[in-house]
Amino acid sequence: MNTVIAGDIGATKTRLAIAEVVDAQVKIRREASYPSRNFATFEALLADFLIGEQVPAQAAFGIAGPVIGGAVRTTNLPWFIEAEALRQRFGFKTCALLNDLEAIAHGLPALEPDDLLALQAGGQEARGNAAIIAAGTGLGEAGMYWDGQRHHPYATEGGHASFSPQSELETALLRHLQLRYGHVSWERIVSGMGLVDLHDFLRAHRKAVLPHRLAEEMREGDAAAVISREALGGSDDICIETLDIFVQLYGAEAGNLALKTMSRGGLYVGGGIAPKILPLLQRGNFMQAFLNKGRMRPLLEAMPVRLILDDRVALYGPALCAIS
Repeated sequence: MNTVIAGDIGATKTRLAIAEVVDAQVKIRREASYPSRNFATFEALLADFLIGEQVPAQAAFGIAGPVIGGAVRTTNLPWFIEAEALRQRFGFKTCALLNDLEAIAHGLPALEPDDLLALQAGGQEARGNAAIIAAGTGLGEAGMYWDGQRHHPYATEGGHASFSPQSELETALLRHLQLRYGHVSWERIVSGMGLVDLHDFLRAHRKAVLPHRLAEEMREGDAAAVISREALGGSDDICIETLDIFVQLYGAEAGNLALKTMSRGGLYVGGGIAPKILPLLQRGNFMQAFLNKGRMRPLLEAMPVRLILDDRVALYGPALCAIS
């Protein structure tokens, strides 16, 4: 048994855990969650977590951003993190940094069958490359290369690829966001922050006034959560349309990723948003958009599509990588 420290570093929150690892099994001994923006640096946050702890020899952290040469400047946080600096400051024997979606991919072997929900069964002989997409604060994507025996996860920054509209409404959305951001990536729409921008666009496009009650709640709390709640409750037409389009575009980009990585072994959907809008994902718009790729539809129909229900997979992956 190996005791390690594992982390999931995100723009909204950072989760850290002391975990015990045996083979592909990960047991979380202690876990804590922090608002990321409450700390000027990751080092300060990690030091707070380790107060009173015997520091494990091995550490690994999944981070929302591109990891290059053992260092990363986080995409939606003002942090710069270096593995070697962490190793020296905290006395780790080894310290690894991984892209957050790459980390989740590494954690899949630790999941139980009940931790996955099939959106599409796929073919009986489905085997080969796989991929994972996850919408949360941002949009992450990773691939898993199949060598004939096992999968090898690798990071991508596919969520920042250019958004491609497929209808007049989506073209109007693109133009709206171009005025605000210039370059419009898939992350600008298929993410928590994207959900809010999509809602703002639809309010303006439909000339629909935002009710005072919703305006107050969105200003004082999590605007994306308010929109999702109103949509799932069926209480506001624009919120309903917002989430319907969000789900459709999520499925479309999932299909894009599956084609680009030739994911005959399956496509996994992770992140914090998907489990919260599960009824909409199961309703059909997600999979219809996933499959809507013309002549490639039969190829996509043969791919299993599974939703990850256990969000601790983002800690399992770094824990497994820490001892590899």
